[in-house]
Amino acid sequence: MAVMTTAHLSDRINSLPTSQTLAMAAKARELRAEGKDIIGLSLGEPDFNTPDFIKEAAIQAINENYNSYTPVDGYGELKEAICRKFKRDNGLDYLPNQVVISTGAKQSIANVCMVLLNPGDEVLLPAPYWVSYSAIATLAEATFKEIPSSIEADFKIDPQQLEAAITDKTRLIIFNSPNNPSGTVYTEDEYRALAAVLEKYPEVYVLSDEIYEHINYGEKNFSFASIPSMYERTITVNGVAKAFAMTGWRIGYIGAPQWIAKACTKMQGQITSGANCIAQRATIAALDAPVSKIQYMIDEFKTRRDMILGLLSDIEGFTVNEPKGAFYVFPDISAYFGKTLRGTAIANASDLAMYLLEEAHVATVTGDAFGQPDCIRISYAASEKEIREAVRRIEEAVI
Repeated sequence: MAVMTTAHLSDRINSLPTSQTLAMAAKARELRAEGKDIIGLSLGEPDFNTPDFIKEAAIQAINENYNSYTPVDGYGELKEAICRKFKRDNGLDYLPNQVVISTGAKQSIANVCMVLLNPGDEVLLPAPYWVSYSAIATLAEATFKEIPSSIEADFKIDPQQLEAAITDKTRLIIFNSPNNPSGTVYTEDEYRALAAVLEKYPEVYVLSDEIYEHINYGEKNFSFASIPSMYERTITVNGVAKAFAMTGWRIGYIGAPQWIAKACTKMQGQITSGANCIAQRATIAALDAPVSKIQYMIDEFKTRRDMILGLLSDIEGFTVNEPKGAFYVFPDISAYFGKTLRGTAIANASDLAMYLLEEAHVATVTGDAFGQPDCIRISYAASEKEIREAVRRIEEAVI
């Protein structure tokens, strides 16, 4: 029998990196299986249960025998609910034929990239950025270019940086606010300044990932598509995973120019077809509910943010800023590079993240995965007790 190797796999899969967030979570599970007490602060997943009113809508859908294939682009009733949500929360006017519902926001993003990008096209990624943006661009046979930022600038890029990055190959830029991994929230004025640059380049489209929109602490989310000159060139991506604690329900969606929505439906029809029927019915209830129904989770995240910032700021070598949204802190830990901690040489953020997992039994994620090699991402989607113990272990391990 011939021995199969990666040489028999496609160049496409061989060139694709493994998700560092999922890899760290897998390593943490291995250590737990060995009996280690691991505190997981690596995954971007709320630790709350899905609210009861959403679960009840799902149970009702089961009892009403929603069990058949769904339309490729989603139930009409859910698309109408999404249009209402866009209008209520974002001031955006979308029609149902501009909406496509997918199996998670990640699929929504992949659909957009697959229908807009050709081989050799360029995707601009303000760094730090979510790990899958670059991988999806690679799958679409495009290239990606990072636009760097710094913790001193609250991990934001400015108009001059954006203009300098645009070339004749630039086809798409991906904005994510509130941001994963940094928690950065762009203000309306900041987005309008960036839009003023993009107005000069009509061939460049914008993907605005707003999955964390409701998890913000004072700086209300501003949708890029609400800038009139950008509406026809912006694809707004959202979903119910984060704000509604529905990660496993796998529902994401886009609002987009109708011709892009139609193309995404065509793409999805050959990959997964329509999203889960029960999850779609439950999502109608989630989106039609006032945001006040989930405010208790947002309030708790803010309490945890304030607590973990206070704890981390006491650790010498951790430089932190104040994230305005999401549920991550993204400290600069470059002060440890070149040092040796308990016999372990720390050359970069990946070394420190692995050291913290193996020595302190705390799972974080290296900033390398997000295009920001001086940082690590720490999720505070965990209990206060776990957060306090995790930071205590980290401080003890780096002394």
